Amino acid sequence: MSARIRRRNVPEVPPALSAEEAAECAFASDQGLTRHHFTSGEHPIVRIEHLNKSFDDTLVLKDVNLNVWPGEVVVVLGPSGSGKSTMLRCINLLETPTAGHILIEDEEITGKSNADVNKLRRDVGMVFQQFNLFPHLTAKENVMIGQTKVLKKDKAVAEAEALKQLAAVGLADRADFKPAQLSGGQQQRVAIARAVAMHPNVLLFDEPTSALDPELVRGVLDVMRDLAENSGMTMIVVTHEMGFARDVADRVVFMEDGVVVEQGLPEKVFDHPENARTAEFLGSIK
Repeated sequence: MSARIRRRNVPEVPPALSAEEAAECAFASDQGLTRHHFTSGEHPIVRIEHLNKSFDDTLVLKDVNLNVWPGEVVVVLGPSGSGKSTMLRCINLLETPTAGHILIEDEEITGKSNADVNKLRRDVGMVFQQFNLFPHLTAKENVMIGQTKVLKKDKAVAEAEALKQLAAVGLADRADFKPAQLSGGQQQRVAIARAVAMHPNVLLFDEPTSALDPELVRGVLDVMRDLAENSGMTMIVVTHEMGFARDVADRVVFMEDGVVVEQGLPEKVFDHPENARTAEFLGSIK
């Protein structure tokens, strides 16, 4: 199929499944694909059903289906242009899907009003490639601002939370530093602290180390590793860091050309990939 596809060729998609039917189907399909420990009657926290996304006449996501379970760490891999970051940005509606359904805790978020979208973004945090810190605010103030402006927390409560989260990412002694006084790795750790301080239900990471010098990557990955192993937070991570994916992910998803090509346990995908393109991609970066 051509990479350039007219919007009129985007397929009609069926209605979203009911919560109970979706949970049953997801449970059946995801057994053996993840380290997640399933509980009776559990529902996915994120459901992506038949997701399509076009930019002008180019279809970049093609019938993507994916479930993410509460507390699961899902790492999404793939070559540049595979659609992985676009999928991530659709989950918090930074990009509007062309067709399909995205549900958070069984509530469909596609087609929501601006007010509903803003509420969604309180519950679905995101850490970007670029740190997006306010340059005129200190690290502490950057972590506080979402709490006070969006969550309407008292300033003293927000400050205490900001100091707690900065300490958790190893920056207690940098709380009063402005971004220009911090390294790129430190700025990204502030961005992570800011996202965690909002206590989202789901935390998205869009290639959080890609803008960093190599010597700064490890500190950010260590923070993410600690968060994945000790917080119980649901995380969806788009990254090229293969060691992190192998060690930390509950499930690895490989995307190419706008589709999910393969997914499964890290050791299965890395050591015994079923798809030839997955094997080729992983072999090229070893």
